[in-house]
Amino acid sequence: MKPVYIIIFLLSMVFIPAGLFAQGESTTGMRALPGKVVNGDTVLMSHLPEVNIFPAYKYKNRWDYWRYRRLVRNVKIAYPYAKIAAARIKEIDRNLVAIKGKKARKDYIKASEKEMMEDFEDDVRNLTMTQGRILLKLIDRETGNTTYFILQDLKGNFSAVFWQTIARVFGSNLKSEYDPQGDDRLIEQIVRMIDAGQL
Repeated sequence: MKPVYIIIFLLSMVFIPAGLFAQGESTTGMRALPGKVVNGDTVLMSHLPEVNIFPAYKYKNRWDYWRYRRLVRNVKIAYPYAKIAAARIKEIDRNLVAIKGKKARKDYIKASEKEMMEDFEDDVRNLTMTQGRILLKLIDRETGNTTYFILQDLKGNFSAVFWQTIARVFGSNLKSEYDPQGDDRLIEQIVRMIDAGQL
């Protein structure tokens, strides 16, 4: 090896930051990445978080613009309640597995319902009809079950039919399913943008 190459190599070793050789996080914020050898060449690998890119919504006219903005506002109001409801329903299901006896299960469901009513009754009663319909759809999105099925599972057929009848009188449907590829495409886009912090 020529002396010039040895000098260049030694100088490069002196000036390379020590943080590049550290494993894990260093004090300078640098970290080592795993590598993979492909055809004799080392390729660094890094996992990047998923990024959703949605096309800009094209408004046909001013009315369409206001309708979309209203939908965004309504989804922003209803979505947190859907997430809370889904978490509570999962918690109730998890706890019901451990409870033995029909009466004990019924008492637990009643106590959980009372607790949720104390926490959210005023807020949910202040939702508009449109926000309520969006909430029903988002609960289906978050849990994978319609509100009718959840009521039927937790409270029984009579209660589910009773509340479905009340909902139908006011133009809603507890059996309505969430369709992210069809009717609820815009709601799905808005929810994903909220989750990504874009709205």
